[in-house]
Amino acid sequence: MATRIRLQRHGRKSYAFYSIVIADSRAPRDGKFIEKIGTYNPNTNPATVDLNFDAALAWVLKGAQPSDTVRNILSREGVYMKKHLMGGVAKGAFGEAEAEAKFEAWKNNKQSGLAALKAKQDEAKKAEAKARLEAEKKINEVKAKALAEKKAAEAAEKAAAEAPAEEAAAPAEEAPATEAAAE
Repeated sequence: MATRIRLQRHGRKSYAFYSIVIADSRAPRDGKFIEKIGTYNPNTNPATVDLNFDAALAWVLKGAQPSDTVRNILSREGVYMKKHLMGGVAKGAFGEAEAEAKFEAWKNNKQSGLAALKAKQDEAKKAEAKARLEAEKKINEVKAKALAEKKAAEAAEKAAAEAPAEEAAAPAEEAPATEAAAE
């Protein structure tokens, strides 16, 4: 029986979620499987992988052939690195403790690289948010200035309209007073 390590699709339309399974190569994609060794969610950024590392390594060592996507996932998770180092131990190139140290060094290097990438993305998001805030502040200042000018112009018009009305009202009030004085 030829075994494959492949993805089994779940989830709704346009929002796939996959299980990483060991299956007979003749079984349908979403059909019968031998063992489920993890999950893969490409909808998150970065994609989320939950993998049973020991089971995946055991199946790769037994000769299970992964699909292209699963091969990339296993490589990223370090299954193939561990297999490579175990091959070196079997050939006598180095000891098991040295192989384990090399694997841990590789894993730490990879995690520090991922942490640096995540920090860079966070910094870019913060810079973008700050730039948007500055642009919004400038736009608000321009709007506030225009509004202040408009209010000042309206106040000037109102004052100009009230001044002639007061001048016209003042002589009309003086006229009756002069008439009363004339009597």
